[in-house]
Amino acid sequence: MIPLGPVVAAVALLAAVLYLLAAGRLRRRGDAWPRRRSLSFAIACAGLAYAFVGTLPGGPFTAHMGQHLAVAMLVPLPVTLARPLTLTLRALPGGTPARRALLAVAHSRPAAAILFPPVAAILDIGGLWLLYRTPLLAASHHQPLLNVIIHVHVLGAGLLFTFTICQLDPVRRPWNLYWRGTTLLAAGWAHAVLAKSLYATPPPGTAFTTGDVHSASQLMYYGGDLVEVALAAVVASHWYAATGRAHRRSALTREGHNRGTKVYLRPKRALLPCTRAVSPQRPPRTRKRAD
Repeated sequence: MIPLGPVVAAVALLAAVLYLLAAGRLRRRGDAWPRRRSLSFAIACAGLAYAFVGTLPGGPFTAHMGQHLAVAMLVPLPVTLARPLTLTLRALPGGTPARRALLAVAHSRPAAAILFPPVAAILDIGGLWLLYRTPLLAASHHQPLLNVIIHVHVLGAGLLFTFTICQLDPVRRPWNLYWRGTTLLAAGWAHAVLAKSLYATPPPGTAFTTGDVHSASQLMYYGGDLVEVALAAVVASHWYAATGRAHRRSALTREGHNRGTKVYLRPKRALLPCTRAVSPQRPPRTRKRAD
């Protein structure tokens, strides 16, 4: 069987090249695309490749846990910040079958179901509990195909959870801050409890040393907390920015309505009329001079 590391590195490199080509196409067309998003996606691809081909410090279980943190938590955050779905939809010409198919998938009922925050959290954190509290991890050491399936699930579930919590790309039904914030807190609690349970009892069927298990569980506990705090900061900053824009839009609309003038808002690059047209004004009266 082909080693997993080189395959993942090649896929990460291909994804980075395609992303940069799509961003360059937008800029040549005259559309803006922030370079920080391109940098964020490149960092995510580099981190994913290093997690599979690089040498991670510590014992076997500690190195495995470092890979788990990178694939399931660290890499999905910059990928989500790069907004790859938005870039793909903007880069594809309008009306093409590929664009229509991508929109149909993004706005479908199954996508809306798995993008419900509690469902995404169960797929992500629940999969980790299944991996570490059952003999599944021990079995994956002897079955290469099972090992590949586990890594694909960990990456996909991590991307799904981060995408759902941040909610930066267009989806069929956006969820409010209450659902996303509560789910993030619950998932962080479940992740911390799993790390504490690993500190006390190693995964069934494994023969890791006590020191290796303790180091891995501490890395999982504190590393997970750091990533979850960063994720909460991203959610809070975007919520704050969106609330500020809504308040400014409301204030400008009220001001224009009171004055009877046309108010234009600039959400990004376009000018959009937001209120009624200018009310007609009477011409000034001319007084007749007395003879």
